[in-house]
Amino acid sequence: MSNEKGPDHSRRKERSRQAILAATRALVVEEAYEKVTVEAIATRAGVGKQTIYRRWPSKSAVVFAALLDLSADADGESVALPDTGDVEADLKLVMRATAQEFADPSFDRLIRALNAEISNDAALAAEYREKLARPLDEAKKARLRSAQDAGQLDADADLDLALEVLYAPLFQRWLHRSGPLTAAYADSLVDATLRAFGPPGGDPRRPGPDAAASPTVA
Repeated sequence: MSNEKGPDHSRRKERSRQAILAATRALVVEEAYEKVTVEAIATRAGVGKQTIYRRWPSKSAVVFAALLDLSADADGESVALPDTGDVEADLKLVMRATAQEFADPSFDRLIRALNAEISNDAALAAEYREKLARPLDEAKKARLRSAQDAGQLDADADLDLALEVLYAPLFQRWLHRSGPLTAAYADSLVDATLRAFGPPGGDPRRPGPDAAASPTVA
């Protein structure tokens, strides 16, 4: 019997998939989104158009897949928020990175293209919520629950509302291009959120019991 192995089809398919997603991201950045076609993506990726259509039903689906691919780590798992025990430092790290990402022209064009499609495609909007928005929100809420357990946030805080207070102003500023997305702005959103949802009478950067036990300075 021959010990020679046949071609690794799964590896070849993955290389093809990655080439298509990379080509999609590149074209959206280089061209106006309306001018990007499945044919152009296929040409840039070096694959046939039908190779794309076998995986995705439309250009918008490919764009979403290209964005979704960026949200996974090297093992394909969703990225978790840092948890050093200091909720203020962790959230500022995350929010600064988020602001920097939205301010990057490459990401800006990709996410604006996706948002344009989502606004007119209910099925794509549902897929976006299920595959990207909801898992990311759950990862964020997991970090906030950890802060609650440590007494750094109000135990009764509405975490969905806390996320809206934290992220919605940044998204609105980005969407309307109404101001710069700076590290200082990201920090201010964290400060406002911690003031709003921190433990009653306590320092949100420290466990509640310790803060409560601190002497009052007259």
